[in-house]
Order: sequence, then structure tokens, then C-alpha cells
Amino acid sequence: MSSAVSVSPDSGNESIPGKENHFPGRLGTFFKEGMRGGNDAVRGENGDAIEEPLALHQLSASLPDRYADEPLLRVNSRRFVIFPIQYRDIWLMYKQALASIWTVEEVDLGKDLDGWNSLNSDEQHFISTVLAFFAASDGIVNENLVERFSQEVQIPEARCFYGFQIAMENIHSEMYSLLIDTYIHDQARRNFLFNAIETMPSVKQKADWALRWISSELVSFGERIVAFAAVEGIFFSGSFASIFWLKKRGIMPGLTFSNELISRDEGLHCDFACLMFSYLVHKPSQERVLEIITDAVRIEKHFLTEALPVHLIGVNCRLMSQYIEFVADRLLLELGCQKFYNTENPFDFMENISLQGKSNFFERRVSDYRKTGVMNSADENFVFTTDADF
Repeated sequence: MSSAVSVSPDSGNESIPGKENHFPGRLGTFFKEGMRGGNDAVRGENGDAIEEPLALHQLSASLPDRYADEPLLRVNSRRFVIFPIQYRDIWLMYKQALASIWTVEEVDLGKDLDGWNSLNSDEQHFISTVLAFFAASDGIVNENLVERFSQEVQIPEARCFYGFQIAMENIHSEMYSLLIDTYIHDQARRNFLFNAIETMPSVKQKADWALRWISSELVSFGERIVAFAAVEGIFFSGSFASIFWLKKRGIMPGLTFSNELISRDEGLHCDFACLMFSYLVHKPSQERVLEIITDAVRIEKHFLTEALPVHLIGVNCRLMSQYIEFVADRLLLELGCQKFYNTENPFDFMENISLQGKSNFFERRVSDYRKTGVMNSADENFVFTTDADF
């Protein structure tokens, strides 16, 4: 695909619906139909229509036809109750996420300022821009989870995961904001970084790409799954690798430790997207999947080799491009496609990082950090006994 071509979520449509009067996903039809106030609407004493939601059978009838035979998306009257577990692999992935919860208070930034002050101006510019992108991107991921996935997906196991992912993305965003607040003392510079989506064209390009997939009504759930797997699996990959590169210098332990925790979380989120994709009956074509992934690769390469070149911190730009291709190939395999780039991993220090593919979440993680007992209780949920103590 030519580097000059940008994939539109609307598959060739030039205009993308704005967010004005935008009711996303399944609830869009629900609220639009329920609030019309037609002849059959319930009316108050003054004759005005009272806004009233549709009954469940009316909602089901108003869903797009493409949802009818999608187990994840069709209306499920049992979606309000978790047990009995019907999707064990989805539930276990939720439990994996739950076992790894952490908070910003557990990351010690006390020794980071000395390391920050030892960086030259190019290195400080690179790190601060990466942190600014991360601080905003987690909010974008959450907007998709709140506006789209949590409303479209109708099975409780996946909703549990999405609910917890929202909480973790909030922690990630707080962590990045705290890092900026710790390193940058000039208030004007802080505000510039916190508003990076508007102030930095390189960050805005990546943010706009993700936001278009949220706002468009013309793309399928499957296409949006692929797009946000690309956001968390490709848009984050090079920046994670850049911070791990700095770890080799033994400086800024708070930054590098939080990077370990967050990269592990995002690896699981990307794996979960691939798991959800595997359940879809109507998947996008492999050509469409490849189109989305390669466009994300193009944007990420531009970000880290031209807009914010990694040579600023001593990383070879050609090797970074190669690493991004390697990550994309692993993601394509997880989505049931063939490799496209056939590129080897050029960074041996990234060998154990979860974003390289199907993460062996507990066996090969950088930060050995999880809550004990959670996974044991998850397995016990599937065992029926008659001698339990109450």
C-alpha cells in the first residue's frame, strides 16, 4: 500500500459523521427510536411526549441485521447476571487482568529527577512527547470502550473485562500525567504537553486516526476491534520499546517500572481484542484487516522515525521501523492472517515484552506483579462441590 494513502474507517467515504447528536452503538438506535415521541408516545398532562425507552423486544427488533447471528452482539436477556459462566476463556482473561491491578502510589518516582536532569535536551523532548501521547491515548481508548464496545457487546464476561480495562486505562493516564507533572516544572510546558492532541501535530495524527474509528457509523464491530488492537498493539509498541531502551542506562527507575506495568497491561488488552475477534461470525476480510494494520504501521513509523525520530535517544530509526513491522506481523497472526512484512525482531531487549504476540501473561512478564489468589479463585468458579464450607 502506498505510504501516501490513509485508510478511512468509512471504507472510501469522504466524510465522517461528527459527534453532534451522536448516540453510539446499540444504544444509538435504542435512544433515537425511544425518544421520537410519535403518535404512540406516552404523553403528559400538557400533551407533550414523555421520553420513554423501548421495551426489550422493541430494542431487539431495531438492532442492525448484522448483529442477529453474532453471539457477542445480539441482545442477551442474561447480560445483567454473570453466572453461570458461558465464555470461560473470556472470563479467565478478565481474571488475569484483575490479578494484575496496581496503582500509581506503588511507583516510586523519588529517584527519577536526577535521571531526568542527566538527559540532554533532545532526550528530554523525546520522552516528554511520548508521555504526552500516552497520557491522551488512554483516554481515547476509554472513549471507545464507553461509547462503543461496552454498549455493543452483550455478554457479561466481556463486559467485566471492559469495565476493568476502563479502570486500568484511567490508572495508566494518571501515571503518565504524574510523570509529566514530576519532570516538567514549567507550567506553560506542562499545559502544552497535557493538550498534546491539539498542540502537537504528530500526536494529533495518531489520535485522529483512532477517534475516526469511534465516531464512524459505517464500520463494523469487527473492523473497530482490529483498529483498536492496532492502537494498543502497534501505536504503543515503538514508544514502549523506546523507554525500555533507556532502562539499559540504569536511570529513571520509576519511569521504566511503570512502563513495564503498563506495557504488560496493554499486551493483555491487545490479546483480549484478538480473542473477541475470534468469536465473530462475520469477520472483516483478510484484505481489510491487512489494510487497517498496515495503515497503523505507516503512521507509527512516521511518528518514531520522522516526527519524533528515535535517534534522539540513540536508537537506530531503521531498526525501530523493523521492530514495528515485527509487532504488526505478530498481531496479524493473532487475527488469523498471514505475516505481511516477514521481519525479525531486531531488539533483543524486547524479547520478553508482551506486545510481541500472544503474551504468556504470567510465565513471561517483565514485572512479576500480580495479586495472589485471584487466579485460583477463578478456576474454582468452574468446579462444583458438595462439601464446601459456608
